[in-house]
Amino acid sequence: MELSKKNVLIVDDMDAIRKISSDQLKRFGIGHVYQAENGAKALKILQNYHIDLIISDWNMPVMTGIELLCEVRQTPKWQHLPFLMITAEAARERVSAAISKGVTDLVIKPFTTATLQQRVLQCLQGQISNKVSSITAKELVDNPLDSLQQDEHPQDISTTNKIKKSSVLVVDDTTENLTLIGGLLKDDYQVKLAKNGQKAIEIAQSDNPPDLILLDIMMPEMDGFEVLKRLREHPQSTHTPVIFVTALTEDKYQVQGLDGGAVDFISKPIQPELLRLRVRNLMAYVLMHKNLQSDFDNMVATEKLKQEVQQVLQHDLKGPIAGLMALIEQIKHDPHISKSNHENADIAEDMSFQLLNMINMSSELYKIETGRFNLQPKPFSIINLLQKMIAVLKKTFQVKHLLIYLDCEENGDEDYQVMGDESLSYSMLFNLLKNACEAAPNKTRVSISLSRSEDEDNAAPMLRISIQNLGVVDKEIRDTFWQKYTSAGKDNGTGIGTYSAKLLAEAQRGKVSLSVDDENNTTNISVFLPH
Repeated sequence: MELSKKNVLIVDDMDAIRKISSDQLKRFGIGHVYQAENGAKALKILQNYHIDLIISDWNMPVMTGIELLCEVRQTPKWQHLPFLMITAEAARERVSAAISKGVTDLVIKPFTTATLQQRVLQCLQGQISNKVSSITAKELVDNPLDSLQQDEHPQDISTTNKIKKSSVLVVDDTTENLTLIGGLLKDDYQVKLAKNGQKAIEIAQSDNPPDLILLDIMMPEMDGFEVLKRLREHPQSTHTPVIFVTALTEDKYQVQGLDGGAVDFISKPIQPELLRLRVRNLMAYVLMHKNLQSDFDNMVATEKLKQEVQQVLQHDLKGPIAGLMALIEQIKHDPHISKSNHENADIAEDMSFQLLNMINMSSELYKIETGRFNLQPKPFSIINLLQKMIAVLKKTFQVKHLLIYLDCEENGDEDYQVMGDESLSYSMLFNLLKNACEAAPNKTRVSISLSRSEDEDNAAPMLRISIQNLGVVDKEIRDTFWQKYTSAGKDNGTGIGTYSAKLLAEAQRGKVSLSVDDENNTTNISVFLPH
């Protein structure tokens, strides 16, 4: 991979962070680095230039990083573009949200130059840094217990932390203070010392930065407030915890320090036990924050593994179903088969087709929900599709003695062609028709009618499929009829059918609507698809 030919887009609202990150990437060998201060400006750059990787901060004005991620994944030409999210947020639900929207990788602040380089290279190579990905999806499906037994005795975190001590940088212009504080902490931590602000900044922004900084305020050339300001302007030290150790105890100095990003104050002369307790308590938070990166890596890896398992299962299920459909086709062509068995074979074939569609749907719905679905519309006959469903539904609901019929003009099938995805349309319409048949009272009718109309928004020609049945939708769920998990009147209803139908229609540039006539006791569902 030639890094000199790669274009990277950095999105961050802090100018200093963008500049430093850009310089780091160029030192890695990246050919060109574009910069944007928010998601909206990043979209303009994406529209005008070829980008190989997006590195985005989470919290930004105008358009946040997660909003930018959603826009990128919803745009077909960018939906596979690697997206590296940088965040100081530690809430698992926010990380889960980024994963569900299709983030490639997440890095928790603060991070080192080496970490950034590693993650950038992995994203450009299509990899994710984690320990779970060493188990392949195929291994997990074939030998689930064997694949997981290697983690039966996970390494204790506390043991790991003892192997490599946490590090503390002590910054003071007085040798006696450096000796005193270093001596108090050296048994529990790796202690680094700096006698001036410039040396402290160099250590804090090196490839081996400290986990915590104890910083004096009164120092020559560069005081502690200026050191803190410089630390907060660099991506490697912007979130490194800083405790001021100072003889300045007035409130105004504490306010100035806390406002600049310090997390605590320790007064001189130093009380040894108090110093150890403050450092220990804050270091516990630092270690927890460090472990979060590993947790989030595993969350990303688990989602990737889940998708791989799903793909393997789909692939393994499609084979037997395809074989079943081929067998049914042979039975249909048997010259000795009776008429009733031929009809049953037709229905079995359609149900196999439906099952195949359901397998495909499990992945397509996920793509639609996360903005990663790419529609490739083709013309198909909506009449043929509906007639297949009616044949299946008549058999399924024959105990209810329903009259299920299609009402359309017999003037050529070309008038009832739609542009869309036939597989998605089958699942969408079958769900709606099945719901109508379940809701209709015994010995009543379920009618399907076709008509042409125009989309009110863009005057595009549309085909309207109307499904009507006797009985009305409960008043309490009419406003939420198309929402997820809305269900009434069915003991085992999931509330997914109408929600998925709405998603599938919109994914094909169509729409759905509900109309209830209480006076005539009818419910009408309309589906609009491009004609």
